[in-house]
Amino acid sequence: MSDPHAAREEHRLGGTTARRGDAVFVRGEGCWLIDSDGRRYLDLSAAQGVAMLGHCHPRVTSAIATQAATLTLCPNYLYNDVRADFADALADILPRHLPHSFLTNSGAEAIEAALKFARLVTGRAAFVGATKGFHGRTMGALSVTWEPKYREGFQPLLEASHVPFNNVAALEAAVTDRTAAVVLEPVQGESGVNVGSPQFLNTAQMLCRERGALLIIDEIQTGFGRTGRWFGFEHAGLEPDLVCMAKGLGGGFPMGAVAYTQTIRAALYQGAHGSTFGGSPLACAAGLAAIQTYRDDHLIARSASAGERMLQALRDGLSSVSAVRDIRGLGLMLAIELRTKVAPVLKSLMVNHAVIALPAGPTVLRLLPPLVITDEEIATGVRSVVAAIRELHG
Repeated sequence: MSDPHAAREEHRLGGTTARRGDAVFVRGEGCWLIDSDGRRYLDLSAAQGVAMLGHCHPRVTSAIATQAATLTLCPNYLYNDVRADFADALADILPRHLPHSFLTNSGAEAIEAALKFARLVTGRAAFVGATKGFHGRTMGALSVTWEPKYREGFQPLLEASHVPFNNVAALEAAVTDRTAAVVLEPVQGESGVNVGSPQFLNTAQMLCRERGALLIIDEIQTGFGRTGRWFGFEHAGLEPDLVCMAKGLGGGFPMGAVAYTQTIRAALYQGAHGSTFGGSPLACAAGLAAIQTYRDDHLIARSASAGERMLQALRDGLSSVSAVRDIRGLGLMLAIELRTKVAPVLKSLMVNHAVIALPAGPTVLRLLPPLVITDEEIATGVRSVVAAIRELHG
């Protein structure tokens, strides 16, 4: 490694992450990351789906700076003005049947809270998830995550079964009187941008209501305009019992939340759950600025229209490449499925084209650009992705 920062970070913090290249990133602005040599990279990963407003959005950074100079910490046994404003803003964009929220620091923490609440309300122990689903790496979230490589070495976990995604018959057989909740992503991100069918998702909701289970929808990656709606479950017209959020919630600042119904609120008691840092004034100031920006700049509708243009441009540019199996997506959540390994394409994109993208399984290239991406940046990104794939596959 030529940069000493990379060598020191790998020595002190390495071991669980597969690095991609030796570049050391020191600055971000909008859709771009800048490394220590001054090279600019178009970030079509939005920092793993988090920087929905791009890097260092001025409205969010201003809110953080102002709040950092005012009050950073206020535990949840004390009231706080910014937290109250943020809770109202979050409730305003959620369906009316989800007026309450618990604030966390991450998506995995939101999943953990949802699993606890489901057990408390139903008195049941088991969960049902979907094959290829991903919900996090903490013990509860890992239980409902399907991928065996994440689970190996950490069992026994919570009791959970997994049904094939979009398989209605398998779902009907899996939900029983022992099921506390069904946990689903409306679009599976980690495993390849697999879009949930309205029939499958609505069947899950129907079965939960018929059999006394709760429906937990994981919007950690799909929420806040990523799919062209505020939340991915809106495409199927769902009314979930709990909705888990993170990533775009804080506009790049670490925070998460789980929203829930009045029925669940009535079952909670003092001490049922807690978080030292969750819902800090600093996080809430960032989240409030992010929600206001999504609204004021009409970014949800832009995600839908920009995503359609980007999807079509990718299909046009790669239509004759036999190595491409499929190109799919919803809003600005896009995937290119190859017939070969995706790792060489990702490396070429970064090294040769200065573009950062994500894998989604061994053969899928995933694109999660910031919602603020311009038409010119879309054209640059598409041109680079097409070139990288064609250079390797003709």
